[in-house]
Amino acid sequence: MKAVLGFLAGLGIVAGLSVGWPLLTPGPGAGLAWAFPRGEAPPTPGPSAPAAGTPVPGQNSPLPVPFGPGERLEYDVRLGALGRRGQGHMSVVGVDTVRGRRAYHVVMAYEGGFLFAKVKDRYESWIDVSTLVTLRAIQDIHQLNYQRFRHFEFFPEEMRFERKDGGAPGPLATREPLDDISFFYFVRTIPLEVGKEYTFHRYYRESGNPVVLRVVRKDTVQVPAGTFRTVVVRPVIRTSGLFGQGGEAELHFSDDERRILVLMSSKIPLVGALSLHLRAVQDGRPLAARGPGPS
Repeated sequence: MKAVLGFLAGLGIVAGLSVGWPLLTPGPGAGLAWAFPRGEAPPTPGPSAPAAGTPVPGQNSPLPVPFGPGERLEYDVRLGALGRRGQGHMSVVGVDTVRGRRAYHVVMAYEGGFLFAKVKDRYESWIDVSTLVTLRAIQDIHQLNYQRFRHFEFFPEEMRFERKDGGAPGPLATREPLDDISFFYFVRTIPLEVGKEYTFHRYYRESGNPVVLRVVRKDTVQVPAGTFRTVVVRPVIRTSGLFGQGGEAELHFSDDERRILVLMSSKIPLVGALSLHLRAVQDGRPLAARGPGPS
C-alpha cells in the first residue's frame, strides 16, 4: 500500500539516512515503492465500459468524502532513541480546475534528517472531485545529494500519462489511476472494517499493483494532538525494506468520520522503531455532505 502511504515512506527516508542505510533508492519510474507489492494489472474494461476519469457535462459534482479544502494535518517523526528527527504535513489547499474538471489540490511536504543527512521533499496531486482519480501529480524531491522533479498529466479516459518535465510519456495501468498521495486520500473513504482485507488495482503504474490493506483491530493511542480511538491497518507487502513484511508497519486511522492518520509505527534494523505522530489538526470544509461515521 504504497499509496496510502506514500507519505510515510518518504518520511522513512529520515531513518535510513540516520543509520546510513538506503531504505529507498529512487530510479526511473520509481515512486515511494515500499508499499506496493508486485502483481498483475486488472483486466481493462471493454469499449462499452465507461472510463472512470471521463468528464461528463454537468456531472463533476463532488462525492461525499471526509476531507475538504482547508484541512491540514501536521506530524512529528521519531526515530527510536534518537527522538524527534523530522516534521511533515498533509494539506488540502483548495479546489482547482484541470482540463475543465474540478479537482482537489493536495500537498504532502516533509523535512528532517540527522547531522548532515537531510531530506526536504514536496508532493502535489490534483484529484477529480467526482471520480477520485488523479489528473495531475508533481514530485519535487531533495534527498542528501539526490534531486528529482517530475510533473505528470494523467489522461484516464485514454489510459496514458504525459510528462511536462521532459520525461517520456507512458501507459496508465488503470482507468481509475491514483498516484502516491491521492491514494492516501482515497483510502480514507473506504469502511476499514476490522477483520477485512481490501485489495485495489488503482496505482497508476502496473508494477505497483495490487495494493492490499488488512484491518487488524481497534485501539486507543495518545499523540501530541490528543487521545484518539483508532482503527489499525497493516499493509500486506511482498517487498523488503522499511515497510516490508519484516517491518511490521501499522497505520492508525481515527475511528470516526474523518479517518485521519493519527500514528504510524514500523521496525527497522539497527534503530528499532520509526514512528509518525499527529501533532496538530485543522479540519477542512467538505464539498458534499457525508453520512454518519463509524460508531
